[in-house]
Amino acid sequence: MSVAYVIAFDVRPGRRERFLERLTGVLDAMRHEATFRSATLHEDPENPQRFLLHEVWSDHDDVVTVQMARPYRRAWHAALPDLLAADRQIGIWRPIANLRSGTPALRLG
Repeated sequence: MSVAYVIAFDVRPGRRERFLERLTGVLDAMRHEATFRSATLHEDPENPQRFLLHEVWSDHDDVVTVQMARPYRRAWHAALPDLLAADRQIGIWRPIANLRSGTPALRLG
């Protein structure tokens, strides 16, 4: 069963470009992982220092035990205290519907 991670970032003033460079490296590396499904990065239209990352993976246990220990993630996590104004806000969600243009009508429950 898939799992989604919704992660909010509040980037320090003057660190936006460095944050995006570091994050781009992580996103590029993780997209090649076998259990990776998708990721979407959002920017707050009212505050260019705030971001929301939505990741979907096929296996939560793999994310926790394997993916979080990848070298590219360790370097990313080590850089976060210098890049962020506050701790990340991380939510873990279980997808129950995936809508795309041209797909059949949604039926829940």
